[in-house]
Amino acid sequence: MAKTKPFDENRDLYEQWFIRNDAVYKSELKAIEHFIPKQDKGIEIGIGSGLFAKPLGIKDGVDPSERMTELAKRRGLNVVNAIAEELPIPDSSYNFALMVTTICFVDNPVIAIREVNRILMTDGHFILAFVDKESIVGKEYLKMKEESIFYRDAVFFSTDELLSLLSETGFKDIEIVQTIFGSLEDVNKIQNFKTGYGKGSFVVISAKKDKI
Repeated sequence: MAKTKPFDENRDLYEQWFIRNDAVYKSELKAIEHFIPKQDKGIEIGIGSGLFAKPLGIKDGVDPSERMTELAKRRGLNVVNAIAEELPIPDSSYNFALMVTTICFVDNPVIAIREVNRILMTDGHFILAFVDKESIVGKEYLKMKEESIFYRDAVFFSTDELLSLLSETGFKDIEIVQTIFGSLEDVNKIQNFKTGYGKGSFVVISAKKDKI
């Protein structure tokens, strides 16, 4: 069952978080943008209100929350309400697909990633962004998980766990960058990303479609 209730009921709080944490938000955007292919056709899975898709130039998206996607549509984005495990999209439709923290909320990550593989064209790229559970911020989120409106039902992953999932679901040629160094309250200006993982809390993986 899609975990949309926290976002449906607290949409404004979600938007306000990004306003209050503008340097964090823009640091994450900068790291993701590094992997966004220019002039290619892309889609965001778990597009939410469009806070990432819009500035990254992604016009299409999928998300189960009608309340969140109302805002995405107001931002001029094309959105379909559906879950990541059952994408209403034909095979080989996109050059790249993006997920930003969405993997933490899907019921079946393996099926969701296989669906991403299916809708990608040959040699298409999957860009997977998330908070590493073994990082500073990841550990803070886990500690406060039961008290969090948005993360109470989330399942956090380490980078190594997601690399294994990507290999299992038909992806290769991995590239990784990381950002958000230190606690969230320490980020008061836009940070530059670095290659690899293990130091930054926000990790972005780019992986090329290999096979189903």
